Amino acid sequence: EENGVQDDAVKAARKSVDLTTQQYKAGTVSYLNVITVQTIALTDEITAIQIRGRRMAAAVLLVQALGGGWRAP
Repeated sequence: EENGVQDDAVKAARKSVDLTTQQYKAGTVSYLNVITVQTIALTDEITAIQIRGRRMAAAVLLVQALGGGWRAP
């Protein structure tokens, strides 16, 4: 579930980047606003990737704990 929530955050952040970029092009906000929302979007994407990595690592540990082997492809 954590992964789904973070994916929603990434989607919302991307929409915010698009909207803020359009506002910048229209001259209604400064470029600092664009940079700020881009930073937030990238942070959300990094967090989503970290969550996926932790889930994969946990899956490997579970397989090993259950007596299965794990060989990297």
